[in-house]
Amino acid sequence: MVYVIARKKAAGKNFEVSVDFDEAMKFKKGEGDITAALNSNGIYDDVDKGTIASNDDLKAGFGTADLYDVAKKIIKEGELQKPQEFRDAEREKRIKKVVDLIIRNAVDQHGNPYTEERIRRALQEVHYHFDNRPAEVQMTEAVEKIKPIIPISIQIKKIRITIPAQYTGQIYGVLQDYTKESEEWKNNGDLEVILLIPAGMQLDFYDRINSVTHGAAQSEDISE
Repeated sequence: MVYVIARKKAAGKNFEVSVDFDEAMKFKKGEGDITAALNSNGIYDDVDKGTIASNDDLKAGFGTADLYDVAKKIIKEGELQKPQEFRDAEREKRIKKVVDLIIRNAVDQHGNPYTEERIRRALQEVHYHFDNRPAEVQMTEAVEKIKPIIPISIQIKKIRITIPAQYTGQIYGVLQDYTKESEEWKNNGDLEVILLIPAGMQLDFYDRINSVTHGAAQSEDISE
């Protein structure tokens, strides 16, 4: 068991409870039980200092002073502290996703793919910082960073895609995950975009576009 703090601000005040991380995660997803998740006998202003929240503050913030009712809202709606091992696991998932994309899309000067070990070592050498941006965005950036260390390149496809007006709002966020060369809004509300996409990601790209537009988008490979 790993105990962490769940916290939520309400009515201008901070409220905290101690919880079992795994059970609290289940409860937050609607799968667990509050009695298994809760590790507190009360609601606190500050768990570390041991200062108990007053009933008046609880009623002002949650409409009740009942321990379980308030704890449910804190876990469901508030912030759940993440233990170090959880953060490490999440970071490793992000790294692996980027590395896997590089292996799938990038080649050396002879047209051969690199091993996972070599890509990871190169990224460590340049101290590449992984973050929460889409893996597709980080892949392109990471390859540019390691080019001075190893001969590596990505075959890029230039694609013109036209999105019907009724889907532009839904699709715009998807397009931000790819390198955009240009965009043009048509008089009828359609959106025409020219994107630069790694060749190995084309099928995934078309799947994403078609799932949103139900196949209504028009695309053309204009790679030179």
